[in-house]
Parts: sequence; C-alpha cells; structure tokens
Amino acid sequence: MKKKERQQKIIDEVNISRKVSSISLSEKLNVSEDTIRRDIKQLDERGLLTKIHGGAISTIQKLYHYNEDVIYNRESKILIAQKAITLLEDGLVIIMSGGTTNLMLAKLFPKNIKATIYTYSLPIAMQLTEHPLIETIFIGGKIHRNSMVTTGIDVIQYLSNIRANICFIGVSGVDIEQGITDEGYEVSIIKKAMIDASDRIVYLATSNKLNVRHNYDVCSLKDIGTMVTDLNTDDPKLKEYILKDVNLL
Repeated sequence: MKKKERQQKIIDEVNISRKVSSISLSEKLNVSEDTIRRDIKQLDERGLLTKIHGGAISTIQKLYHYNEDVIYNRESKILIAQKAITLLEDGLVIIMSGGTTNLMLAKLFPKNIKATIYTYSLPIAMQLTEHPLIETIFIGGKIHRNSMVTTGIDVIQYLSNIRANICFIGVSGVDIEQGITDEGYEVSIIKKAMIDASDRIVYLATSNKLNVRHNYDVCSLKDIGTMVTDLNTDDPKLKEYILKDVNLL
C-alpha cells in the first residue's frame, strides 16, 4: 500500500471513529506502529487530524478531548472547580475566560443550574452545550489555534456592552507585588475588559501559579475580589496573601 493511500485510510478511520489508536491502525493496515506514528505526525502537521498520546483524534473531537494527557495538574483543577461551584446560583449572568481550570469548572457545573454564560473559549462553549439549562453565548473574534480562544477588538467591544453578575478568570500568574499577570498581551487586555463588565471577579489559581510573574498586568492584588486555589486557606503558601487581605476560598 502506497503512503498516500495509507494516510487517506487513516483519515477515514479517524473521521468515522473520532478517535483511533496507533496499535489498531497498525494491525488494520498491516504496517509497523512507527510507520503509523510518522503518518499521524505528518497528518497532524497538515491539520487533517490531531495527534494525541497513543493515536489520533479528529480535529472536531479535539474540542472535547481534554483528558489526563493534556490537563496538567488535573486533580488540583477539579478541587478548585468544586470550590468555585459553591458560588453559583440560579439566574446568574456569568463570564468565563479560557484555560483548562475554567474548562474543568464548566464540566462540573450542576446539570440543573440555570444561567447565561458568555465565553471567548471555544472548548468551554462546546462543553457548556452539555448543560441543558445554560444559555451559552460564544464571543466571536480571531481564533488562536493553540488555545482555541478568540481575541481582538471585537471581543473587547462585545464585553463592553454586557453586564455580568460574576466572572471566572483563569490565572497564569499571581504575585504579591505585581498582582495578577498574564503571558499574552491580547488576553490580558480581554481579561481587563471582563473585569470591567462584571460585578464580582473570581480568580482560579492552582498553587503552581502563586508567586509567578508574567509580562502583562491584569489587575493589582488589592483589586482581587476572590481567589480560589487548590490549597487550604491555612496553608503557609497563602500567608502573605491573607496578610494583604486577599479573600481566599
């Protein structure tokens, strides 16, 4: 079987099954796993499928495929999500930033919660469609392929025209002196617009984000409404934040 024909069969299998393993493809096409892995790598580079550990998934399935292989610090993010859920009540208008901590929060939302949720994260918007009583509004704009979030002036303008009860923001870094910072300029600007559009801001920060400083400011420490971490509030790592009157959950 020629390479072109073999790769087309791999694409067909992925489109049919959404997810395939290198082992099963190797057996079905009667070639080595190394050959299949090289094919998958090439097809991933061409955007025809998405390479994952042990196989491949369709580019559509990528939106849903957030398992232990791609969610770093998964248990900590589950703990944060469980804490953040206690802040929910029916009828809220909510804004959510991107990131896998917020994605975990969206996944764990109670199925009976009624809310309107705005997000510029495509994976989070897709996850929220599984909750029958949540009205999900995806904020369109220029899509970043790696993070699958929208950025640009369209997102900022949209946020300026809404008013939310609560905003959940994923944290890239928080520092005693610098406050909340982000790795990307565009995302930092959008997070500022989210803050301006919301009555209450809740920052979700895994403990590895504490005492981390990035290049772009989001807000100062005194402007933090509530910060949810995976640590107990009496953990020594949080002592300085408590002394600065940060409300911790």
